[in-house]
Amino acid sequence: MTDPTPNASAPGAHAAADEPYERRWLALGVIAMTVLLVILDATIVNIALPAVTADLGISPASQQWIVTAYTLTFGGFLLLGGRIADFWGRKRTYLVGAAGFAVASALGGIAQNEAMLFGARALQGVFGALLAPASLALLTVLFTDPKERAKAFGVYGAIAGGGSAVGLLLGGVLTEYADWRWCFWVNLPVALLAIVLAIPIVPESKAPGDTSYDIPGAVLVTLGLASIVYGFTRVAEASQTNAAEAAAANAEAAAQGGAAALVVPESGWADGLAWLFIVAGLVLVALFVLLELRTRNPLLPMRIVLDRNRGGAYLTSTLVGAGLLGAFFFLSLYFQQVLGYEPVMAGLASLPTTLGVFISAGLASVLVPRIGPKPLMVLGGLLAAAGLFTLSFVGLDTGFWELPFPGQLLLGLGLGFTFVPLSNLALVGAGQHDAGAASAMLNATQQVGASIGTAVLASLSVAAISTYTADVLASGANPQDPSVGLAAQVEGYTTAFTWAAALLLLGAVVSAVLIKATKEDLPAEGDAVVHVG
Repeated sequence: MTDPTPNASAPGAHAAADEPYERRWLALGVIAMTVLLVILDATIVNIALPAVTADLGISPASQQWIVTAYTLTFGGFLLLGGRIADFWGRKRTYLVGAAGFAVASALGGIAQNEAMLFGARALQGVFGALLAPASLALLTVLFTDPKERAKAFGVYGAIAGGGSAVGLLLGGVLTEYADWRWCFWVNLPVALLAIVLAIPIVPESKAPGDTSYDIPGAVLVTLGLASIVYGFTRVAEASQTNAAEAAAANAEAAAQGGAAALVVPESGWADGLAWLFIVAGLVLVALFVLLELRTRNPLLPMRIVLDRNRGGAYLTSTLVGAGLLGAFFFLSLYFQQVLGYEPVMAGLASLPTTLGVFISAGLASVLVPRIGPKPLMVLGGLLAAAGLFTLSFVGLDTGFWELPFPGQLLLGLGLGFTFVPLSNLALVGAGQHDAGAASAMLNATQQVGASIGTAVLASLSVAAISTYTADVLASGANPQDPSVGLAAQVEGYTTAFTWAAALLLLGAVVSAVLIKATKEDLPAEGDAVVHVG
């Protein structure tokens, strides 16, 4: 494969070093395609889960691995993927990540049994962990002008904030009108087109200086992050499974007209194995931090995290990730299980969030260079929290336009105002040696935050369902009334929305307290420059 970008050492290359790459906006369009793939894949399979498990004969106990196999490898390998992009070449890593993601998607689409499907999902996660940080690092080195960079991150923020809702819609459409296998195959043409366009359009860039790999650090953080993600995923899955089984048992009892008492679901935090993985993961990450402080060329230089502004951005990213995906999960359940929407309708009903993101991401890309990142991040957190708090008032027969639409629109507006300055701030000033590592850290905080948030929100939801059910029994209500079980579910969902709102509100507070960067701080000196002839 021939790289059309001349080597930086070639004659005339450095003469143009200070000039922006002329095809940077075309490169942004190519990179955006594959960023959307990674974001979509976190949710597109969710709606297809019943069809997948029925077709391949996957047991209820094993079906969690359709999602978990992806999140484990994706979250675990992100920091290593970011360093590979820095040292091996960001374009090269991007191309390998896109090609591998396409192959893994093809394997998932032709899967004949659960082992083949789980393996394909794990491969998707591995190559996604190469693709995601390489994509963001490429944006960092392509756009060095603060106004242009804000616009580029506006595109990224729109995709990051709205991609999950688009994934729910696309998953519903493909499952209902085609086949669940198209939830995987849809990745192929997009990835292949991106590869064909990236070869001549996207320039190569690498980290200068010492590019030796920190192998012990890579092993520790990969195992540590994977262990933490898996532990919290077990808690979430146990909570969700217990709630689903209790709901099914109550529905069956109501249908049969028996006198059985309502089944109260148990919390997933009682899973001892989950705690073992969480604690082990935390210990491994602590050992990783100690190692990085002593290593000459660390996988994750602590200066990236300990910088006040970047550290604040990463903490905000964790909290936003914790509240966001959990909220999407419960909103989808509310639309389908309470309001009775079909998968496609549930997907369409989730689009107001995407609309809000597109509006605010465009505005944020203009405002960041003018007023700086902090005011927008605080405003975004407050708007998103207000949107989720609005959703906490939904009921058994709430009209879509009454609360779900304005709540989601507010949520989307808040996410756009949050993600654009957040992505900008988390990477600016990292330097050309560490662009991939800083990008990977941003992705990792969102992924770990999502796994923790889903577990916490799921367990809080189950606890609310249990309390509501116990109160119903104590009041002497008819346990065979189907509305009782649905009302208990709504109580669980609205509790999750309330706590998700609290997480996003906390993110706004963190932004207000920790972030001190102003608009003058955004044009960081020493940012990577792409050397082109």
